[in-house]
Amino acid sequence: MEYLHTDWAAMSRNDWLGVAFTVLAFVAMVVVYVLVFNPRNKEAFNSQGDMALRDESEHNNFGGKK
Repeated sequence: MEYLHTDWAAMSRNDWLGVAFTVLAFVAMVVVYVLVFNPRNKEAFNSQGDMALRDESEHNNFGGKK
């Protein structure tokens, strides 16, 4: 278990920023997964599924027809 020991007092400011960034990135990914895989949001994401294939003159930035 000594192998996994962390000396918290010896951590520099960059170490703490790295820990904070990693935790925030993990939380953000969990939030994104919950939003994407929530059944209530399925229709909104399905309506934007062909966004990359749409003609630029046919649709505005919000997905609606001009």
